[in-house]
Amino acid sequence: MEGYIHSTESFGSVDGPGVRFLIFLAGCPMRCAFCHNPDTWDMTAGERISATALIKKAMRFKAYWKSDGGVTVSGGEPLMQIDFLIELFKGFKEKGVHTVIDTSGAPFTRSEPFFSKFRELIQYTDLLLVDIKHIDPNRHIELTCHPNDNILDMLRCLSDIKKPVWIRHVLVPKYSDYDGYLIKTREFIDTLENVERVEVLPYHTLGVHKWESLGYDYKLSDIDPPTEDRIINANKILRTGKYE
Repeated sequence: MEGYIHSTESFGSVDGPGVRFLIFLAGCPMRCAFCHNPDTWDMTAGERISATALIKKAMRFKAYWKSDGGVTVSGGEPLMQIDFLIELFKGFKEKGVHTVIDTSGAPFTRSEPFFSKFRELIQYTDLLLVDIKHIDPNRHIELTCHPNDNILDMLRCLSDIKKPVWIRHVLVPKYSDYDGYLIKTREFIDTLENVERVEVLPYHTLGVHKWESLGYDYKLSDIDPPTEDRIINANKILRTGKYE
């Protein structure tokens, strides 16, 4: 089976435990206003490659992963290519590789055939990094052009089966950087039984040049990154442990 990839990175250190080989799949249904990789949105703009060839490429770096590293598939949105991802992760697990999915959860549904495929994929997945872009449904649509009900449902589903999850929350001034929203986000997290880590990702403007080069209108041009005080505040409310 073949899939579309945007790029790979040999020595990732922030997308899962240890040193990781990062695979960025192409294609994403969201249009996040703060996206720093809008060049990953179009699936067909990616490089077409077989799961076998991609596994072979990644395994060249296995010596660097040691006992706690492995492979992380990000995007774009990995669940957009769930059939390819199943074959890819099944192959990695046959080789004893630790597997991580970095996902927004946007394609998730309990409808078939997706849900059965999702359950199969989870069998070959050790950890998921899941973004909660915004806890408020209306602000979530405003920020991402996508609802969040199915995303929160995916997190509940993963909690039910006790699949380990790291939750990430992008802190965007004037959008998500309000104590009320942060408190509600933490309250939701507290309903889950599988969250191993919570991380605050401060909004930044490093991807603006990509929007401009693609001819896209960057809607957050008047938003500055959050101050250090607000970053500390968010970490404390979300109880990440970083400032405790």
